[in-house]
Amino acid sequence: MTNAPDLPLQVRSGGPLNTMACQPIAPYAPQVLSFLAALSGELLSKPESRQYPDIAAFAFWCRNANLNRLARDFDNRHRRIGRGVVLHIAPGNIPVNFAFSLAFGMLAGNSNIVRIAEAPHPQTDILCSAINRLFDDPIHAKIAAMNRVVQYPRDDAITAKLSASASARLLWGGDQTISHLRAMPTSPRCIDIAFADRYSLALIDSKAVLCESDEGLLRLAQAFFNDVYLQDQGACSSPHLLFWLGPDGLAKDAQIRFWDVLFNLLKIKYEISPIHAMDKFVHLCRTATDLREASTSIRHENLAYRVRLDCLPSDIQKHRGKAGFFFEYSSEDINCLKSIVDARYQTITTFGIDRDWLAERILDLGLSGIDRIVPVGQALDIGVIWDGYDLITSLSRIVHVP
Repeated sequence: MTNAPDLPLQVRSGGPLNTMACQPIAPYAPQVLSFLAALSGELLSKPESRQYPDIAAFAFWCRNANLNRLARDFDNRHRRIGRGVVLHIAPGNIPVNFAFSLAFGMLAGNSNIVRIAEAPHPQTDILCSAINRLFDDPIHAKIAAMNRVVQYPRDDAITAKLSASASARLLWGGDQTISHLRAMPTSPRCIDIAFADRYSLALIDSKAVLCESDEGLLRLAQAFFNDVYLQDQGACSSPHLLFWLGPDGLAKDAQIRFWDVLFNLLKIKYEISPIHAMDKFVHLCRTATDLREASTSIRHENLAYRVRLDCLPSDIQKHRGKAGFFFEYSSEDINCLKSIVDARYQTITTFGIDRDWLAERILDLGLSGIDRIVPVGQALDIGVIWDGYDLITSLSRIVHVP
């Protein structure tokens, strides 16, 4: 990136911007696969990495076997090459997100500039250190030359200059942030892929919960814990609404069994901060005032708050939880999703539900939202298909030979 201006930013991984190589390569290039597999091994070999489940999940995702599977499954009907330089504006609330975003850009064959927020996270330091150790290895010299991880406070002048040189941008953030970034001038052929505010829910079959063994129910509670509490419900794919499929009486029995097990797990595994405890109580008071469809609430100490809904508000996506605050609704009719789902909906996590059947129902109902249907426990499992985008296809271009 020889035309890069001298910008007041910190390079966390890689060399100066004006030494960055910007020649694209093919998707799933051997050099990229080798680097990411080495990064997986580097992270998994360090005790400090294993302390953080999100780092372990990233390392597991970019292991050699998974990358080779993705490469085999990639649509190779056309010759493809990366678009050029991709600018990534990573979110500040999900520490490992920047590493996934960087990996997507690499796998698509691009050079990448990833901006991380200034909020301190130990995961950021661990990941950048591991990347730098591999960048120093001559084996990965080409990949090191093509990629930079930078850090700077919110500064429109810096972001605008970086955007002007980008062939594509991956923008992660709230609706206002995305709109603001999209207003910045870019080159005529630059494409933006935006990951804005999304809303997610869990769909649980009541009968399946009641029929599950004690061991299976504990596994379900652990999986639900991973979806919600690892990021304090801050991820776009963490559920805020729990939809219990089945008649009301059956659903209430299933809820009692599920929440008893989860509450016991939370007492062992989760420690809520005082500020989150206060925020949850204030949120409960505000919900009681503002949400007329809310009928009752149940508190499991400060670890989980549950608000029962008599009917589904059409704007339920405006009502969100944090650190274990949930809205619950039961019905035998899955078609009622049509009254609430819009383009803001992203993920449905399921238990006891045939996901292929559910996908067909979503298509039949013509829902404008819901991009993912995954089992409970996989809400945070980000991949090359995300928010309805095939990222490797979107971040590369076709060299067409008719």
